Amino acid sequence: MYRSDELLKARITEQLKEREIRPEERPAFHLTPRTGWMNDPNGFSWYQGEYHMFYQYYPYDTQWGPMHWGHAVSSDLIRWENRPCALAPDSFPDREAGCFSGGAAALPDGSHLLMYTGCRREQHLDGTICDVQTQNLAVGDGTDYHKYAGNPVLTELDLPEGGSRIDFRDPKLWQEADGSWRCVAANRAEDETGQLLLFTSPDAFNWTYLSKLAVNHGRFGKMWECPDYFELDGKSVILISPQDMEPNALGFHAGNNVLCMLGHLGEENEDGCFREETVLPVDDGIDFYATQSVLSPDGRRILVGWMQNWDTVSYREENAKWFGQVSLPRELTIRNGRLMQNPVRELEQYRTEKAERYNVRVDDGRSFADAVLSGKTADVTFEIHAEKNCREVEIRFAEGGDHYCAAVYRPEEQTLTIDRSHSGVIRDVLHTRTASVASHNGCLKLRMILDRFSVEIFINDGESVMSMTHYSDPEADGISVRARGEASLNITRYLLRL
Repeated sequence: MYRSDELLKARITEQLKEREIRPEERPAFHLTPRTGWMNDPNGFSWYQGEYHMFYQYYPYDTQWGPMHWGHAVSSDLIRWENRPCALAPDSFPDREAGCFSGGAAALPDGSHLLMYTGCRREQHLDGTICDVQTQNLAVGDGTDYHKYAGNPVLTELDLPEGGSRIDFRDPKLWQEADGSWRCVAANRAEDETGQLLLFTSPDAFNWTYLSKLAVNHGRFGKMWECPDYFELDGKSVILISPQDMEPNALGFHAGNNVLCMLGHLGEENEDGCFREETVLPVDDGIDFYATQSVLSPDGRRILVGWMQNWDTVSYREENAKWFGQVSLPRELTIRNGRLMQNPVRELEQYRTEKAERYNVRVDDGRSFADAVLSGKTADVTFEIHAEKNCREVEIRFAEGGDHYCAAVYRPEEQTLTIDRSHSGVIRDVLHTRTASVASHNGCLKLRMILDRFSVEIFINDGESVMSMTHYSDPEADGISVRARGEASLNITRYLLRL
């Protein structure tokens, strides 16, 4: 198969530079780039008996650069094996800024189809330069991919009136039961905020515009990115990543968010538009953006996101050899009108060395720490029972010496705060975030997944999630609890060993 000079250069670079990174310098079970920079996960798909994960990738530096597609595969969503770089900016539609985000699917002929946004720079007669985004295809065998000769397959000529050719990106495609194909892509509308456009194709190669699936009308931030659409538990679901949001009463924080729209898109919606019923945040933490989902062979809807934040990408160790990671895959369900998220069940096969402590009492003069419960890569569940006089319960993790990260529960306020400001950082960027939580029968349940440089906290069996990266000392593995007022806890800890 033909490989361009640009792709060969990227493949050689990643092979050489990944040798400089020791396994202990990476997370144990979160996917990271082979070397260099990673942002959005792309093309999350099931193909030839494996999960394929692609990602926005710049192998030459830990800063953003012209985008490539990195590639990894897994049989169980936990252990990831690297494959060679799949796409490089080496064709007319993507030659300057690169191959931006998109989706993937298996074709009926057994090949693997990638659909991505090509971003090229156009210089006008007055000297100004703008990016032009189009949708493109590449076909391959799970390792090597060739770009379709008919690219681009969607251009500004396929946009509805007022749609921007500058912000037109992130296609997610799927096949319908009748064999036809659909694709949803993000676009900037006339009012300068986001809209989702729905396209249709008989064969996944020849696409036509169908409808506006959803329109922002200035409600949720500005441009929308990384759209996803699927059916789940009797509901139609849209996931979207809005830029530049203001915080509001629905629980969204300032900046870039991921939101979930629950509603209905049925045959009776003749205009092809989504009927929105509920809009909720997907992750209340600091680091989570640009989601992708896949339908597993056993019928589960699995979600991942980029576990990072565009406003905090300067927060890293000096001389870092990699940057960016993908979240732990999450199983999605809908219960009582909300999106529920829990770690994929495959994680449980890596749990070992179970330790339990029941009715642990903490108060103003009595904290709790037990070396048996320590762990840097661990699955730890806390059941917190706060007494009436309890004002705060603080769980510290990644603790060593004077450094630690924390999750702070305030029962009277019904809030949970995650905090990495004491982890040894020396940069003045965002280090805390607070979200609303609800105790059930006087108990708040937190399942914390710890992996060297991150924590993901699943609250009340998946009612909400808070994700956060950190770069604390790899040897700091202490876990402790303290309180203002009285509380009791049940604690169950498993170490996670791959």
